[in-house]
Amino acid sequence: MTLFPMAVITLFWKDHIGLSLTEILLLQGLFSVATLLMEYPSGYISDRLGYRFSLNLASVLGVIGWGVYTQAENFAGVLIAELLLGVSFAFISGSDSALLFETLKHSGQEEDYARHDGRMTGAAQLGEACGALGAGLMYAAAPLLPFFAQIGVWLLALLISRSLRETPVDHAPLPHSHLTEALQIGREALLDNRHLRYTIFLSTVLGLASFFPVWLIQPTMQQNGVPLAWFGPIWALANLTVALTSLLSQRTFFHLGERGLGVLFLLLTVAGYAGLGWFEAWWGFVFYFLLTAMRGLQGPRLRHHLQQASRRRNRASILSLKSLIFRLLFVLGGPLVGYSADTLGLHPTFLLLGAAFALSLPPLLFLFLTTLPTGRTESS
Repeated sequence: MTLFPMAVITLFWKDHIGLSLTEILLLQGLFSVATLLMEYPSGYISDRLGYRFSLNLASVLGVIGWGVYTQAENFAGVLIAELLLGVSFAFISGSDSALLFETLKHSGQEEDYARHDGRMTGAAQLGEACGALGAGLMYAAAPLLPFFAQIGVWLLALLISRSLRETPVDHAPLPHSHLTEALQIGREALLDNRHLRYTIFLSTVLGLASFFPVWLIQPTMQQNGVPLAWFGPIWALANLTVALTSLLSQRTFFHLGERGLGVLFLLLTVAGYAGLGWFEAWWGFVFYFLLTAMRGLQGPRLRHHLQQASRRRNRASILSLKSLIFRLLFVLGGPLVGYSADTLGLHPTFLLLGAAFALSLPPLLFLFLTTLPTGRTESS
C-alpha cells in the first residue's frame, strides 16, 4: 500500500495523459471490471490453492502492471496497466484478511481479529501516507518517477509474500463441481444468511461513500487553489487518518456499541459530503478527512462480522464476493459520477452523492442491526 503514484494519479491522467474526468471514472470503472471478473474466482482459488499462492501471484502481476504504466502514452496504455493491476488486487482482496484470521484462529486468538485487522489497515495506510509525502515533489521533478519507485515497492512485496507461512488446511473431500460449490457459497452469503447479506451490502455502500472522493478530491483541491506541493502531505494526512481510526475502531466499538458506531458512520458520511459540496474555499478539503475517518472505523469492524460468519473453505470467497459487489456498483456508478463532475461541477456532485448516501444508509443500518446475532447490538 505504499502507493507513490496515488497522491498525484488524477493529475497524471489529466495533465500527462490528457484524460477528462469522465474518462478517468470510466478508466476506474474498467479497472473495477477486471477486478470484478476475477474477484470471486480469485477468492475461490485462494481458498483451494492457498492464501500465500494468491499473494505471490498478485505481487508478480503488480510488478508487471506498474511496469506497463511507465510506457503508457494514451488511454489504451493506461487501461492495460489498470487491467493488470485490477487482477492483482483481486488476488490480494480477501486473501490477506483470511490469512490473518486463520492465523489468529489457529493460535486461539480469534476474538482479537478486529484489533489486528485495525493494525494491518493502519500499517497499510501508514505506508500509503509515507509514499504520498514526497509524491508531489517526485511528480514535479519527473511525472514517471513515482511509477518507477512503485515497481520497487512491488518487488519488495513479492519477497515478503514469499516469506509468509500458510495455516494448516482441513483436507475436506474435493467437491464434485467447483462451479456448483462456488454458486452455493454465493447463495449462502446473499440469500440464506440474512445478517451476512446485510453486512455485505452495508460494507459495500460505506466503501463507495469513501471511494468516490478518492478520484474527485485532487481536481477539487486543484480547482480550489490548493498548491501542488501540498497534495502529497494532504494525501499522507488523509491516509494517516484512516490508519489512526482503524487502530481505534475496536476501542470505539467498545464505547459506542454496534448501534452507536453505525450512527457515527452515517454522520461522518453526510457531514463529509455536505462540507465538500458547500465550501469552495481552499480549506474545504478538510471535510474529506471525515470520510477517511469513516473508512478507517468501519473496515475492521464489518470485516470482523464477515469473518465470524465464514468458514475456512469459504472465507476468502465471501470476502471476495463483497469486493465483487462493490466493484460492480462502482462500474455502474463511477462513469455517472464522472459525467456529473464534468457537466454539473465538482461541488454539486458532492451534494448529490451526499443526498444519495443519506437516503440509502439508514435502511441498510437498520437491517444490519436487526439481524445481528443475539447479544451483539451493544459493546458488551
